[in-house]
Amino acid sequence: MQKDFMAQLLERARRAPRSIAFPEALEEKVLLAARKVLDLGVAKPILIGQRAEIEAAAAKVGVTVEGFEIVDNSDEAICADLIEQFLKISSDFSEKTLLRKFKAPLNFAAAMVKCGKADCLAAGVTHTTGDVVYTSQVFIGLKEGISTVSSLGVVECPNFETSEGHLLAITDCAVCTSPDSEELADIAITTSDTMRKLLDWEPRTAILSYSTKGSGQHEVVDKAIAAVKIANEKRPDLNIDGEFQIDAAIIPAVAAKKVKEESAVAGKANILVFPDLQAGNIGVKLIQIFGGCLAYGPLLQGFMRPVTDFSRSAPVDEIVGNLTMLSVLAQDD
Repeated sequence: MQKDFMAQLLERARRAPRSIAFPEALEEKVLLAARKVLDLGVAKPILIGQRAEIEAAAAKVGVTVEGFEIVDNSDEAICADLIEQFLKISSDFSEKTLLRKFKAPLNFAAAMVKCGKADCLAAGVTHTTGDVVYTSQVFIGLKEGISTVSSLGVVECPNFETSEGHLLAITDCAVCTSPDSEELADIAITTSDTMRKLLDWEPRTAILSYSTKGSGQHEVVDKAIAAVKIANEKRPDLNIDGEFQIDAAIIPAVAAKKVKEESAVAGKANILVFPDLQAGNIGVKLIQIFGGCLAYGPLLQGFMRPVTDFSRSAPVDEIVGNLTMLSVLAQDD
């Protein structure tokens, strides 16, 4: 199934490969991954930094920079051009402030995405998730109608048959510590839209809890119930339901026993929305360790343009998978 999943993404990315800005251009894993996605034909890497330094770093790991676009953010003319373009579409900063901020490759790369000089942003090997999220909020901005940044992972479950073969989308396992009902609704909506773009799924999104349809009573259950109501009011075109225990969300026989009302989601959910970051982080690690599942991601959601945040421990192949998903998402932007 892994081959089928990645083969599908690779095929879609190759149809219209998008440019990805890499602010961590001196890092070994970034250089190796950028080389691989270029050679696979799934993305066009833009490396931010001084050419001589990037070439030296690439040579150390046996990577040729042929075919890479290299943009030197320390070049005064290049920086001045980006500042001019940025000020045409944003009045949040002065020219003097941008001149200072663009010395940081991450800020510069995000501004390139904002100005349409790159299609998407990829970082996280040396920067924290907080760094990537904050910079993307400041320089790229959020989608209209969305106020919550979240993360998305796609999980391959070789020992479990899902409504999508062996795949599930999970959210949010990396960003929102304790989302309220409005934020949970945003996460459910954004993830539904992302999976439509990424894999052409018809989203069936379950907001999870320890309770199924009122079997438990607590404020955390109330939060999930309210999130479902908000999501349905905002986007009645989407199938978002809950609150569900995870077995009621993905196992038809359990759903038949526990869910007495009509539901397009119960027992056949393909997107799982965890109630908070603790549950999400613990949940994804449990299924990886004990279930032998593979997790692709995280992609960051909610921004005007696609952004990915690598896990700092991610191997190169995992990063390549993230970049392939990122390039596919950017095709619709």
